[in-house]
Amino acid sequence: KQSRFARMLCKLINRAHLLGFELTLGYSYRCEDCQIGRRKSLHKIRLAQDLNLFRNGKHLTAKEDHLPLGEFWEGMGGTWGGRFDPPDGNHYSLEHNGMR
Repeated sequence: KQSRFARMLCKLINRAHLLGFELTLGYSYRCEDCQIGRRKSLHKIRLAQDLNLFRNGKHLTAKEDHLPLGEFWEGMGGTWGGRFDPPDGNHYSLEHNGMR
Protein backbone atom coordinates (compact mmCIF):
# COMPACT_ATOMS: atom_id res chain seq x y z
CA LYS A 1 0.00 0.00 0.00
CA GLN A 2 2.88 2.37 0.72
CA SER A 3 4.24 1.79 -2.78
CA ARG A 4 0.83 2.57 -4.31
CA PHE A 5 0.60 5.70 -2.17
CA ALA A 6 4.04 6.85 -3.35
CA ARG A 7 3.08 6.41 -7.01
CA MET A 8 -0.17 8.31 -6.44
CA LEU A 9 1.73 11.10 -4.69
CA CYS A 10 4.04 11.47 -7.71
CA LYS A 11 0.99 11.92 -9.95
CA LEU A 12 -0.48 14.47 -7.55
CA ILE A 13 2.73 16.50 -7.47
CA ASN A 14 2.92 16.46 -11.26
CA ARG A 15 -0.72 17.59 -11.45
CA ALA A 16 0.02 20.46 -9.06
CA HIS A 17 2.80 21.69 -11.34
CA LEU A 18 0.58 21.36 -14.42
CA LEU A 19 -1.99 23.57 -12.65
CA GLY A 20 0.66 26.21 -11.98
CA PHE A 21 1.28 25.49 -8.30
CA GLU A 22 4.60 25.22 -6.57
CA LEU A 23 4.71 23.08 -3.47
CA THR A 24 6.76 21.87 -0.59
CA LEU A 25 6.29 18.76 1.48
CA GLY A 26 4.70 19.16 4.88
CA TYR A 27 4.21 16.35 7.35
CA SER A 28 4.94 12.94 5.93
CA TYR A 29 6.14 10.51 8.58
CA ARG A 30 5.29 11.40 12.17
CA CYS A 31 6.99 9.58 15.02
CA GLU A 32 5.21 8.66 18.25
CA ASP A 33 6.54 11.76 20.03
CA CYS A 34 5.14 13.98 17.25
CA GLN A 35 1.58 12.64 17.62
CA ILE A 36 0.27 15.12 20.17
CA GLY A 37 -3.28 14.09 20.99
CA ARG A 38 -3.40 11.44 18.24
CA ARG A 39 -3.10 7.74 18.83
CA LYS A 40 -3.88 6.78 15.25
CA SER A 41 -2.46 8.48 12.18
CA LEU A 42 -1.79 7.38 8.64
CA HIS A 43 1.34 9.54 8.81
CA LYS A 44 2.76 6.95 11.25
CA ILE A 45 2.51 4.22 8.63
CA ARG A 46 3.54 6.39 5.68
CA LEU A 47 0.13 6.55 4.02
CA ALA A 48 -0.42 10.30 4.41
CA GLN A 49 1.31 13.43 3.18
CA ASP A 50 0.65 17.09 3.85
CA LEU A 51 1.45 19.45 0.98
CA ASN A 52 2.10 23.18 1.18
CA LEU A 53 0.87 25.00 -1.93
CA PHE A 54 2.28 28.21 -3.34
CA ARG A 55 1.43 30.43 -6.29
CA ASN A 56 3.53 33.46 -7.22
CA GLY A 57 5.44 33.06 -3.97
CA LYS A 58 2.28 33.22 -1.84
CA HIS A 59 1.55 30.33 0.55
CA LEU A 60 -2.02 29.16 -0.14
CA THR A 61 -3.60 27.88 3.05
CA ALA A 62 -7.35 27.80 2.37
CA LYS A 63 -9.07 24.47 1.82
CA GLU A 64 -10.44 25.87 -1.45
CA ASP A 65 -6.91 26.39 -2.74
CA HIS A 66 -6.41 22.62 -2.60
CA LEU A 67 -9.79 21.74 -4.15
CA PRO A 68 -8.56 20.91 -7.69
CA LEU A 69 -5.83 18.71 -6.25
CA GLY A 70 -8.16 17.17 -3.68
CA GLU A 71 -10.64 16.20 -6.36
CA PHE A 72 -7.85 14.77 -8.52
CA TRP A 73 -6.57 12.78 -5.52
CA GLU A 74 -10.03 11.43 -4.75
CA GLY A 75 -10.39 10.41 -8.41
CA MET A 76 -7.32 8.19 -7.97
CA GLY A 77 -8.87 6.53 -4.91
CA GLY A 78 -7.27 8.65 -2.19
CA THR A 79 -8.81 10.51 0.72
CA TRP A 80 -8.53 14.30 0.82
CA GLY A 81 -8.55 16.08 4.17
CA GLY A 82 -10.60 18.94 2.74
CA ARG A 83 -13.65 16.72 3.35
CA PHE A 84 -12.82 16.20 7.05
CA ASP A 85 -14.68 17.93 9.87
CA PRO A 86 -12.86 20.14 10.60
CA PRO A 87 -11.24 20.38 7.16
CA ASP A 88 -7.53 19.70 6.72
CA GLY A 89 -7.13 20.87 3.12
CA ASN A 90 -3.44 20.10 2.72
CA HIS A 91 -3.79 16.44 3.87
CA TYR A 92 -3.70 13.64 1.28
CA SER A 93 -3.94 10.03 2.40
CA LEU A 94 -4.81 6.49 1.41
CA GLU A 95 -7.46 4.86 3.62
CA HIS A 96 -6.26 1.94 5.72
CA ASN A 97 -8.28 -0.13 8.20
CA GLY A 98 -10.97 2.56 8.37
CA MET A 99 -8.50 5.41 8.98
CA ARG A 100 -8.54 8.28 6.53
